[in-house]
Amino acid sequence: MADWNTRLEVKLGDRTITPISNFTPTFNVPHTVIHSLEQDGTGYVRQPFTFTFTMTVPAIAQTVADLTELAVNGTEFAISVAEKRGTDWSFKSLKFARCMVTSASPSTVVIDGVPQANFSCTALTVSVED
Repeated sequence: MADWNTRLEVKLGDRTITPISNFTPTFNVPHTVIHSLEQDGTGYVRQPFTFTFTMTVPAIAQTVADLTELAVNGTEFAISVAEKRGTDWSFKSLKFARCMVTSASPSTVVIDGVPQANFSCTALTVSVED
């Protein structure tokens, strides 16, 4: 059974910008295999990893404007896990830090439901903290 007491949020310092509706990460950890005349696959060279993601956020209030401003100014933000306790949300652990928006694509206006905006981003620091 899913635990619906947590969610991902975009944070700028201590301020929550918006909850995230959909989060799609992409990891790339390239390795180049080293061969020799005597043997194949003698080792490898690990190249720097890249971590990119797309996130969908509700396009309500000033959320999209705030995220667009972060993108234009090159301001870094963080993705954190928020855990609901009582009627408020408290923050349990930070997972993705030094994130930057690389592109944005707002959705069209919808008659029913909340419009969504998609942002492509990259994370410069990925930490695993308990």
